[in-house]
Amino acid sequence: MTPTPPYETHEVDNQPPPFEPRDLWADDVVLRESVAHEGGAGFVDRLAVYGAMAGDELYRLGFDANRDRPRLRTHDRFGHRIDSVEFHPAYHRLMEAAKTHGVAGLSWHEPHAGAHVARAALSYLHHQADAGTSCPLTMTHAAVPVLRQEPALRHWAERAFAPHYDPRDLPMEQKAGVTLGMGMTEKQGGSDVRSNRTAASSNDDGTYSVVGHKWFFSAPMCDAFLVLAQAAGGLTCFLLPRHLPDGRKNDFRLIRLKDKLGDWSNASSEVEFCEARAWSVGQEGRGIATIIEMVMLTRLDCMIGSAAEMRMALAQALHHCRHRQAFGHRLVEHALMANVLADLALESEAATAFAMRVARAVDHAPHSANEAAFARIATALGKYWICKRAPAFVNEAQECLGGAGYVEESILPRLYRQAPLNSIWEGSGNIQCLDVLRSLSRESQCDVALLAELDSAGGRDARYDTYVERLLTDLPNGNEASARHLVERLALALQASVLLRAHSPAADAFIASRLLGQHGLAFGTLARDVDFSGLMARALP
Repeated sequence: MTPTPPYETHEVDNQPPPFEPRDLWADDVVLRESVAHEGGAGFVDRLAVYGAMAGDELYRLGFDANRDRPRLRTHDRFGHRIDSVEFHPAYHRLMEAAKTHGVAGLSWHEPHAGAHVARAALSYLHHQADAGTSCPLTMTHAAVPVLRQEPALRHWAERAFAPHYDPRDLPMEQKAGVTLGMGMTEKQGGSDVRSNRTAASSNDDGTYSVVGHKWFFSAPMCDAFLVLAQAAGGLTCFLLPRHLPDGRKNDFRLIRLKDKLGDWSNASSEVEFCEARAWSVGQEGRGIATIIEMVMLTRLDCMIGSAAEMRMALAQALHHCRHRQAFGHRLVEHALMANVLADLALESEAATAFAMRVARAVDHAPHSANEAAFARIATALGKYWICKRAPAFVNEAQECLGGAGYVEESILPRLYRQAPLNSIWEGSGNIQCLDVLRSLSRESQCDVALLAELDSAGGRDARYDTYVERLLTDLPNGNEASARHLVERLALALQASVLLRAHSPAADAFIASRLLGQHGLAFGTLARDVDFSGLMARALP
């Protein structure tokens, strides 16, 4: 044997093989079961195609898109104002793949039974490869029902859900497909959009001129934006395009790009509207009521995104621990590590199953008042709880890898930076809790739908029945100060309900740990009689 040169001080061993390529659909038993259980089985062929892409080509592109962040160019080299954002080519390829395969439009351009469930699953798969592009994809998807309310703007809706992506900075009329962003938040108001000061004055041709500032102007290279502004009749929703029908650039200026904790592949900006031209969507003074359906859909995608981040973090941790040895055994063979991984698998399954159940409610909402009401309250409940769980979850997964999980060559630091976003975007935790209280007190149908959902799993587990009985006793006493505790308990009960009705092998451990309190404050505190190996095998074959 050739002796090892003196400057080669070690051999590299005891390292896991690369995670990718991996089929994110075939390897995800929970997602496949949830899609089938919630009515999306008719779309499994295309989900299988996208799952294979997401775990291979798109997974690799996600690293490139996040490594080279977007750059703002306010002027071209001749001095013309252009207000343009440049992206790495990987960003555009991610967007193209997503748009073509229906991540932003399947629900609308193929409105068959289960389409919203399938679209949710596509978003779930895409988000694992890159979360940043999920922002414009989500807004484009969610804006469609809002634009459909206004007959004169339906051509925008049709191009939004069309399976085409065109990154060129051109008028909508020259494109087969467009993307849509939004501008709601102002620096003085935050979540209190009724305090917005951006003003819109009507013009003789039926358009409006918008003057003001937005603190967060999401995805500024989108073709148009839904914006809230104060008109003569009050806060109103408007469609504000990048280009006017005659081809001229609309009158707004990108002030700067936000230097964000995460979401690096996507751009968020501040903007000044300089008498920008816009078209009203809905009646003056009805801006919040007009845009509420969009908000519900984007909140659902917050649930889906957080569940997807949990899923990818769990898969990374399991992959590492099955190959890495320490103290004479593979990490996964150590009882305490097995407890941590099984607990993460339990949390991930409950999050995914709940998100897909809410997607089914959205799918049935046009035909069922009960499902529409359930969708309204369940998005707030799920958005609060699942998004709250993600940061601690991803951090625990990082710890399974040790220092390697803290290094940017791994995807886990990116997931960790991303994890807090969904709990902040589209209404922080307190806003979700207040929405739940408001729905229960003002919308009787939401109360009825919630009770029906909880009751649908009744009789399947005595422990669950007891928990729900106590919860319903406390329900009428809900107040603002205790809203978080109430919302947490409701979310846990709904997750247990979904797992029970799906006959999930995880249901027993979930009820024992989450509802009965046989669980500590950290992950990895399951009772020792839980089937750790079974939960891990179910999570990643």
